Amino acid sequence: MLGKSLASSLMTLDSATSCFCVPDVATSAANIVPFSVTLSSRLPQTVIGRVGSSHFSPHKWAINVNTEGKTWEACRQALSAFGFTDEEEDKILGKAFGHVHSPYWGEERKKEEPRFEIVNEILEYLRSLGLSDDDLRKLLKKFPEVLGCDIEHELRTNVQILEKDWGIKGKSLKNLLLRNPKVLGYNVDCKGDCIAQCTRCWVRF
Repeated sequence: MLGKSLASSLMTLDSATSCFCVPDVATSAANIVPFSVTLSSRLPQTVIGRVGSSHFSPHKWAINVNTEGKTWEACRQALSAFGFTDEEEDKILGKAFGHVHSPYWGEERKKEEPRFEIVNEILEYLRSLGLSDDDLRKLLKKFPEVLGCDIEHELRTNVQILEKDWGIKGKSLKNLLLRNPKVLGYNVDCKGDCIAQCTRCWVRF
């Protein structure tokens, strides 16, 4: 009697389990969103490759921002004069605003949504230093993070330091910025006593 009861219980349990394991294929298929098409058409191929890789590290490559958004698209338009591809524009904005890992920022850069007003203001300021659009293309390729620097406390301040303390201005300043644009983002001076912020330190100048 006990054996029959146990067998009956197991059959009941097996039947209950089975009913939960059979998916509604038609419903599931209808709810599948073909996001891969949108993703591959908007993000840099390098980013897509990393995401699809078993070695993907979230600290290295990830643009977790809606590149379809109006703000991101407006910032892309600000870069349109320089002849970059869509992928290059995404990578520049991603590195500048913390959506793509950049050793320049170390671990301090928080993700921000790029703002057209800020991007455009920085580009116009750089033009005021005598840089042509071709010059800016070269500068942005070398140092995309410049768009994420503070225009008052870093860009303008550093240009003033170069002019007043080093006597570098005009054509000499332009040549320096093309050769070493990262000087625009320097914001510490360890004076030889390293504080582990080397990518942004004046000691490298």
